[in-house]
Amino acid sequence: MARKMLIDGELDKPGQEEQHYDFDLFVIGAGSGGVRAGRFSAQYGAKVAICELPFHPISSELSGGVGGTCVIRGCVPKKILVYGAAYGPELEDARNYGWEVNERVNFNWKKLLHKKTEEIVRLNGIYKRLLSNAGVKLFEGEGRVIGPNEVEVIQLDGTKISYSAKHILIATGSRAHRPGIPGQELAITSDEALSLEELPKRAVILGGGYIAVEFASIWRGMGATVDLCFRKELPLRGFDDEMRAVVARNLEGRGITMHPCTTLTKLEKTEDGIKVHTDHGEVIVADVVLFATGRLPNTKRLNLDAVGVELDKMQAVKVDEYSRTNVPSIWAIGDVTNRMNLTPVALMEGTCFAKTVFGRKPTKPDYSHIPCAVFCIPPLSVVGLGEEQAIEQVNGEVSVYTSTFNPMKNTISGRQEKSVMKLLVEAETDKVLGASMCGPDAPEIMQGIAIALKCGATKEQFDSTVGIHPSAAEEFVTMRSETRHVSSNKPKTNL
Repeated sequence: MARKMLIDGELDKPGQEEQHYDFDLFVIGAGSGGVRAGRFSAQYGAKVAICELPFHPISSELSGGVGGTCVIRGCVPKKILVYGAAYGPELEDARNYGWEVNERVNFNWKKLLHKKTEEIVRLNGIYKRLLSNAGVKLFEGEGRVIGPNEVEVIQLDGTKISYSAKHILIATGSRAHRPGIPGQELAITSDEALSLEELPKRAVILGGGYIAVEFASIWRGMGATVDLCFRKELPLRGFDDEMRAVVARNLEGRGITMHPCTTLTKLEKTEDGIKVHTDHGEVIVADVVLFATGRLPNTKRLNLDAVGVELDKMQAVKVDEYSRTNVPSIWAIGDVTNRMNLTPVALMEGTCFAKTVFGRKPTKPDYSHIPCAVFCIPPLSVVGLGEEQAIEQVNGEVSVYTSTFNPMKNTISGRQEKSVMKLLVEAETDKVLGASMCGPDAPEIMQGIAIALKCGATKEQFDSTVGIHPSAAEEFVTMRSETRHVSSNKPKTNL
């Protein structure tokens, strides 16, 4: 039976003769996005194959694993370590709640590492079963494109087999970037940081994004001395400046040494550890240096230039609104396209791809109101616009509502760390444009707030919602007094 597929923006016409292919769809890369696209395409009746490099916790050009970065060496193992790191400070806090905790509490890094590895091996198996149950054929090896409708798989023994496919989907994700400074080989990336044999006592982190502040929290929570070096005045460039300042204050409050407007110039191996040189002439000695300076699209070995697939200056695959490249039979989703590099976004893009190509329902990914979280301790979570974005994008006045308070848990524990919440409201329409929170459980709360913003909620609707008491979340529906008014005439910051 002929399958109806999107061809040049239109569905195949009934009776149109189709060329025979080995597969309707061949996916290169079995991370979150690739697995989702493959499974859903198969559910629409497509004959689907997917290839992925063999499993290893640390990725390389010859290793990877079904589940991809998020499951094996990203979000999931990182959050397991965040949970582990949070117990240390919470054990301290427990004393004022009546728990007689011994002065010395030992932490077994190797035990946590073992449990983390067990979990990602389990998830790797689950992802393989998801593919199998959907009828997707899995090939283990390196995939590369050798024609508009042909994929070559280099198997583990080095042999090469080629397969034809009506559609090819690139979903190979991204890899960690290493700055080219002298001694850079002495540093590690987040891949290795999740699998260190020994917990460092002294760590230097270069970077100011998600990965940098999260690992700073992890290692500090486990007792290490941490120096965080970043190029801007505040970490987390691109987030709301006020919330960035809150995160910086919390990191410092937990004992992390901040080095703003700082980069590294050289690393040297010494008997005492790695000697780290900064551009301000400082020298820090560390057991581990982590480069958390961004990620690059994984396109290097895909042979895309040979078939004419266009890449941008970052070597990301260029796609249209439907995730299609300039070669009509080749598509791309996830981090390899460098659009919005979040796992749930790759899942969304994979779903939209399957609907478009095999579900007879052309669907564009919707990038509005996508919530996200930074799992530092305590975490930051946001949805919608930050204040600086609102000033830039909204014509007219924006009402800013903020609440800063001591979480109820801290009133007994004595921890001096406040939660901060923020709402941005378009004055003319009363529509809530953005929400931010830094404090315990922020991501859990923000997921619900994201639904409200996706539905176009107004501040009046927030105000008329009954809160859950006592909870931190109720602050979002009790912020009655405007903190300030801002407009597009406000000068931009340079943080």
